Amino acid sequence: MLGGGSGGSACARRAAGYGAKVCLIDKGPTRDAAGHRTGAGFGGTCVNVGCVPKKLMYFAASTREQVVGHVEVASGYGIGVPKAAGTVDWPMLKARRDAYVAKLNVGYANNWTKAGIEILTGEATFVGPKTVRIVASADGVETLVTAPKVLIAVGGIPAMPQLPGAELAISSDGFFDLEQQPKKVAVVGAGYIAVEMAGILHGLGSEVHLFFRGDTVMRRGFDPFIVETLMNELKSHGPHLHPNCTPTALRKAKDGTTTLVVAEGKGTPAAEYAGFDCVLMAIGREPLTASLGLEKVPGVTLNTGGYIEVDQYENTGADGVYSLGDVTSTGYELTPVAIAAGRRLGDRLFGGEPKARIDYSTIATVVFSHPPIGTIGLTEPQAREEYGDTNIKVKQSRFASMLYAFNGDEAKVKTGLKLVLRLPEETVVGLHCIGPCSDEMLQGFAVAVRMGATRHDFEASMAIHPTIAEEFVTFGGWGQRDEKPVLPPYLGAGQGAPKGRMRPAAVFSAGLIAGALVASISMAVRR
Repeated sequence: MLGGGSGGSACARRAAGYGAKVCLIDKGPTRDAAGHRTGAGFGGTCVNVGCVPKKLMYFAASTREQVVGHVEVASGYGIGVPKAAGTVDWPMLKARRDAYVAKLNVGYANNWTKAGIEILTGEATFVGPKTVRIVASADGVETLVTAPKVLIAVGGIPAMPQLPGAELAISSDGFFDLEQQPKKVAVVGAGYIAVEMAGILHGLGSEVHLFFRGDTVMRRGFDPFIVETLMNELKSHGPHLHPNCTPTALRKAKDGTTTLVVAEGKGTPAAEYAGFDCVLMAIGREPLTASLGLEKVPGVTLNTGGYIEVDQYENTGADGVYSLGDVTSTGYELTPVAIAAGRRLGDRLFGGEPKARIDYSTIATVVFSHPPIGTIGLTEPQAREEYGDTNIKVKQSRFASMLYAFNGDEAKVKTGLKLVLRLPEETVVGLHCIGPCSDEMLQGFAVAVRMGATRHDFEASMAIHPTIAEEFVTFGGWGQRDEKPVLPPYLGAGQGAPKGRMRPAAVFSAGLIAGALVASISMAVRR
């Protein structure tokens, strides 16, 4: 297994659980001569410079936003807020965050050892189709490892722009190395990493300027309703926005700050923004394939972005060589996806289940923006393209949650909820939300969407009041269509539930029958 991140670790542990002899190779927390990370460490990007430390910083920013700032709610609830509130002890926060991550690193190593996995720490390069040379990170000692099955799960790294002065900027990895909180920050990018980082820094009290090339952020893969709501919230409560800006250079000023030079559209002169003590580039990520020596593995092919081409079973074009996670062409650079793919691959290769794989459709995802976003399934444009305009119906709502009841209208954070429904059954093919608690709320709804739930199923579920989530099951027209009552699935004759699904009444009856059979068998045994 090449790579000790989410996918490699999951596959290694699953394979070892089936009795396979496993060798896991990971770089460890390595850096180049300039101090930039070249290896995240045990647990990979997610544990060290991704999901975990980012969520801790998100919690810190969200907590501060409740107490001070434009959308604070503490004073409205009669909670005294001292003048010193909102001061961030960045070194303390960083120390605690890093200590938490260090514990996770130890936990990964311990779990691998308990599973009987051999751990080699170093740089791995193919020297043959199934032979890898490892140069140890600690002492440079070389080791050759050959195996009948090889998994490539080395992940990716932040992409950095090729422009004058680029060395003055940091990446999302570098964010976690900051020893002091920057006072004035430029974040460059339009994707979820840029939006998350800008929101975290703004929430912690830094002056943040977000530069992006288009009219909006999050232009790809997100429903227009969600993007519109996010942009409105960023304009009202977030960092300074600079749309239609393309960075062209960075310069060091005499006072030690950095100046960002951008082009603001065709035919316009370059604009300069000065005084930044941090410029963070979040323009995307790229796979770590260049140094693997994949030319020594006939059959393994890369796409134009340098990602390893795989099929739905994580097979490369080389027999016995597999790949999964952020380094592949699957298109989902998400920790849970890599973990699930790793486990299913272990099931297939060592558990005797040849059909084991994950389904790369209808995958739920969350963006820890301010406010957070949750989404699963098709956007409205995607649904209309796939099923046709006349076969799609939309229910959506935008409002301020009760959390902001005592705030003025200009200081209320909006929530947006949207259902994309396929007619005639009104099957939920897309569910999108933005606002407080959207991240936690999505998981349960994701299960329902994956199971083929319809709007009837949603409306047959009792609302939990007062909550934000209840809006998804009480959209206008509840229990009524064209001024006629509609029976819920557990009472309706064929209404609401997709074919092939057992209705709750049938499930209940089946349970009673099964229970009676078990009871009779148990009594017979006792006799």
